[in-house]
Amino acid sequence: MSETVSPAGKAPGRADAGGPDANRWKALVFIAIAQLMVVLDATIVNIALPSAQQDLGISDGNRQWVVTAYALAFGGLLLFGGRIADLWGRKRAFVVGLGGFALASALGGAATNEAMMFGARALQGAFGALLAPAALSLLAVMFTDGKERAKAFGIYGAIAGGGGAVGLILGGFLTEYLDWRWTFFVNIPFAVVAAAGAYFVIREPAGGRNRSPLDVPGVVLSTLGLVALVYGFTRAESEGWSDTVTIAMFVASAVLLAAFVAVEARVKAPLLPLRVITERNRGGVYLSLGLAIIAMFGLFLFLTYYLQVVKGYSPVKTGFAFLPMIAGMITGSTQIGTRLMTRVAPRLLMGPGFLVAAVGMLLLTQLEIGTSYAAVLLPGMLLLGLGMGTAFMPAMSLATLGVEPRDSGVASAMVNTSQQVGGAIGTALLNTIAASATTAYVADHIGGASGRAQQLVQLQGQVQGYTSAIWFAVGILVAAAVIALTLINAGRPGATAVAGSSDAAAENEAAVPVAMH
Repeated sequence: MSETVSPAGKAPGRADAGGPDANRWKALVFIAIAQLMVVLDATIVNIALPSAQQDLGISDGNRQWVVTAYALAFGGLLLFGGRIADLWGRKRAFVVGLGGFALASALGGAATNEAMMFGARALQGAFGALLAPAALSLLAVMFTDGKERAKAFGIYGAIAGGGGAVGLILGGFLTEYLDWRWTFFVNIPFAVVAAAGAYFVIREPAGGRNRSPLDVPGVVLSTLGLVALVYGFTRAESEGWSDTVTIAMFVASAVLLAAFVAVEARVKAPLLPLRVITERNRGGVYLSLGLAIIAMFGLFLFLTYYLQVVKGYSPVKTGFAFLPMIAGMITGSTQIGTRLMTRVAPRLLMGPGFLVAAVGMLLLTQLEIGTSYAAVLLPGMLLLGLGMGTAFMPAMSLATLGVEPRDSGVASAMVNTSQQVGGAIGTALLNTIAASATTAYVADHIGGASGRAQQLVQLQGQVQGYTSAIWFAVGILVAAAVIALTLINAGRPGATAVAGSSDAAAENEAAVPVAMH
């Protein structure tokens, strides 16, 4: 059913039937720079937060909004951003997203009060929600050969997984040696280089746009539902799970998202065609990836606090302590994942990858006040990085493989949505578990302790909290592995045709020459 491609590599009228774009590897560099900028921003601001809070006079009660404003806008608008990318074209959405992100970053760096800071963070999140799905869907439509796709998604997966840890290093350097404002200004050169490169280098395959009318009810329901969900978890972290507003947010989110699914099943041109998520392989990827991110985001937070508060590391030293995890991710993604992806089924990379990460996490449950970095932290983080990198690579590729070109933006947005919601859940859920365990430990052991002994009990309580939460993270990673091994049934690339939705089958054969079953 595939079309015959002309010697010049042009097949008129089909989205992806033409020959590969000569500039695709150059384009990957600029897409990778943009993705790194978005992922960096999720963690780089955390290290700068104490300094920014002091300078701008932000109260303790309001400081969470520096992180929350970004998370709400990003998580809430991702599906809308993915649909806009399908409507406008991915290249245009990508360049507009980069420009907006740069302007929002300049506004954040120049902030003179908390309102200006919160507004800048919300704008960053909104433009990030346009940029992130456009970046991933550009890769999906530009790299269609199995081996090339494996390499491209290996690089992308390493950045998606390791960028957060790079943000900790860069954030530490900028805060310690320059000023917290540079954690915002640093985005501007990233954005300018990526936008200029994309404008001149990226040539989006023709015919892949979805020009159907915009599903306004779907946009409103999905945005409000996701915002309520992310805010519910964020509020649970600070106010507790029994807080009235927290419960109201979860109830509202459930009602709104249920209404969204009902609307999507009925409208002619849905924001999120249900065929994108009901195909078992993509559904399995979204679910297992979301769970893995829950475990990983919580760990970033605990290890940062453990190294700085318990071990007394500086921000820069803390950032460098995460290097083994980054090295593991890059190795797992670009060496193990890329080399094996064209030889074995994705589930045989994702399942074992999550289990190796769980073993690394298991090592970190042994943390104590005097734990040696070389004996426990280094091997634990290395295994965690290796496992996650190996699993991320096929997950990123499989999540967009086999979708119709006109749905690739929304399919990419679902990957980002599962990561963003997973991050919000992970931070709130694991933080709550850690706080409860710390409180219980201190209550049991503080007794008649005073002075230095009291401080020691407090530190031991914190470490007890971290390890209790990490045990939960181990269980979550094992669950992610089980889902990947049982739900995902795709074969290795090149085996047979993609298992996709029935109405997409014909398109898949043309869009993905080297496909997965």
